[in-house]
Amino acid sequence: MNLQRIGAVAKKEFLHVIRDPRSLGMGIAIPLLLLFLFGYALTVDVDRVPLIVWDQSDSHESRELVSRFSGSRFFSLRTYTDNYRAIEQAIDTRDAVIALIIPTDFARRVASGRKTSVQVLLDGSDPNTATFALGYAQSIVSGYSQEIVLRQIRRSTGTEPQLAQLEVRPRVWFNTDMVSRNYLFPGLIAVIMMIIAALLTSLTVAREWESGTMEQLISTPLRGPELILGKLIPYFTIGILDLVLSVLVGEYVFAIPLRGSLLLLFVLSVVFLTGALALGILISIVTKSQLVASQLALMVTMLPAFLLSGFIFPIENMPAPIQAITHIVTARYFVSILRGIYLKDVGLEVMAGPVGLLIVFAVVVLALSVRKFRKKIE
Repeated sequence: MNLQRIGAVAKKEFLHVIRDPRSLGMGIAIPLLLLFLFGYALTVDVDRVPLIVWDQSDSHESRELVSRFSGSRFFSLRTYTDNYRAIEQAIDTRDAVIALIIPTDFARRVASGRKTSVQVLLDGSDPNTATFALGYAQSIVSGYSQEIVLRQIRRSTGTEPQLAQLEVRPRVWFNTDMVSRNYLFPGLIAVIMMIIAALLTSLTVAREWESGTMEQLISTPLRGPELILGKLIPYFTIGILDLVLSVLVGEYVFAIPLRGSLLLLFVLSVVFLTGALALGILISIVTKSQLVASQLALMVTMLPAFLLSGFIFPIENMPAPIQAITHIVTARYFVSILRGIYLKDVGLEVMAGPVGLLIVFAVVVLALSVRKFRKKIE
């Protein structure tokens, strides 16, 4: 293998990328755009749920209950109303997701110690938000109910009640604030690297065929492996630049904690990036058409990376056949590796399995690319 010939091909590809604003935009601007877009917009946290209240009691007790809802970070009190029609309209227009309706005899029942209830209406068109909102509402009402019982015991006995209580003392590891962005951002890096790397390299060999320059390359002493490596080098450089930008954006813009080894992060990213680039080259060699190559690259990288890697949807919640399919999605393993490094500071002894699979994938796909490339016109 001649390093001079590899360098010449790499130089040629570098010049093409620099002179082609679309390639530069695709390689640098799009990853940054995705980082900011998903970093700010994508979240699975359910808080500040829009709330509308119909307080028919209008008493001290009912106002105290409403204050517990409005004082919670999980609810945002938007407005009061005095009829069901306004509640229905607010839920239809998504001005409210949950409605709290307090009956007229609420204060009298609370004071007499009789069983009472409040009505909660939910917008079930978004079942995830509705489920969380219902849980938060039940917790608030339950806490208020316990306080009422304690007050009544104090009034009837004149002493402070001594009640046996079972207390939960939670301690959250790794993502202590339970912010979904800290969990999603490392996976976003993996998805972006997979899509951009495969999409960029999927056009390289196909472009040579379509522009007619492949015949000139075939007439040179350049060997297949040298051509492939030479074409990979510029896009490998862009991939590493994207990785550096992603880490910097995560650190200084979104304050994502990086608890693990930065060196280990870059080393394993190189392995994953090599496999993604080789996959793009293989697609380009097989299709020989930029249009077909770009569409195929998006289909085999973007959809699996978003849907089947565990980036957004937990793999454990998927049906068994889909879980089996996810084992061939390499982004799944890299998402797990990045989250382990970012949030848990785990080392190679924990990630040996996923790392080994990434290495095997990179070697196999690179070997297939070399084998599939032929220096002849068909």
